[in-house]
Amino acid sequence: MDSGLILLVFLAFLFAWALNRVRRFFKLTPLRYAGVMVVFIVVMLLLWGQEQIR
Repeated sequence: MDSGLILLVFLAFLFAWALNRVRRFFKLTPLRYAGVMVVFIVVMLLLWGQEQIR
């Protein structure tokens, strides 16, 4: 497994934890929370894929 992909998984968990801590402040519903996480994961996978092309 690529170390960059492991880092992205770690960052996704860290982002989810941080977003969960500030969820009340931003008044995120579970659907919006899931949407933010999906967008974050897609962007991170696109960045990882771009690095693999180089």
